[in-house]
Amino acid sequence: MTNMQLGNEGTYSLRDFLAQTAERDNPGEVFELESSKMLEVRVNGRIWSKLGAMVAYKGQLSFKREGTLEGGLMKAFKRAVSQEMSPLAKIEGRGVAYLADQGKEIQILRLAGESLNVNGNDLLAFEDSVQYDITMQRRVAGMAAGGLFSVRVQGHGMVAVLSHGKPLTLRVTPHEPIYTDPNATIAWSGNLQPQLVMDTSLRSIFGRGGGESYQMVFQGDGFVVVQPYEEFGAGMLGGESGGGLGRTMGDLFD
Repeated sequence: MTNMQLGNEGTYSLRDFLAQTAERDNPGEVFELESSKMLEVRVNGRIWSKLGAMVAYKGQLSFKREGTLEGGLMKAFKRAVSQEMSPLAKIEGRGVAYLADQGKEIQILRLAGESLNVNGNDLLAFEDSVQYDITMQRRVAGMAAGGLFSVRVQGHGMVAVLSHGKPLTLRVTPHEPIYTDPNATIAWSGNLQPQLVMDTSLRSIFGRGGGESYQMVFQGDGFVVVQPYEEFGAGMLGGESGGGLGRTMGDLFD
């Protein structure tokens, strides 16, 4: 069965199928997109990933759930809060790991000293050279999902972000704030501190829930990234893809 050419449209011989789906190598890059929904990570030391995102690996790798932050009363509180969110995992050793999450699109960003806030459910992986911390917005009891917690990543290195479909980046200016549905909000620039507001008059416009309508309000100078999908049931912790070389933060404005 070395040749499985069936002759029907949309079918492949086995040889063609193997060629089409084989991994693609881009030497020197830690993160590389095997497809728009599959990330290859070359581990030589340690990287961080969303817990449960590993679909395959090769080499000598170990996987350990990370309890987020340690030390201090506030960090202990953050650890307790983070149990509601998507925890992180450390991947250590030397080898290659393949990461994916529910068929979501993957974007690779290259931080060059900038900071970015990411909904933790949409944070797939980042290099060990990138610093992270959990940031919290004002908590509102009874909010169904998201909008309250995020992961702030900053420094130098690659970060892989997830989205349902192709994301849209909106500019925020001092004269024009942006209002978003928390369940569709993926990320925003590190200098912005969104406010969470409720407006029952917008209930039929934002979100599909039957209760109060919450929006995230972004004011200042920066950007916010949204997806064409409302993702329910995932608290905040923490598109069409390009190549495995990553993109600079400035590319978000192109």
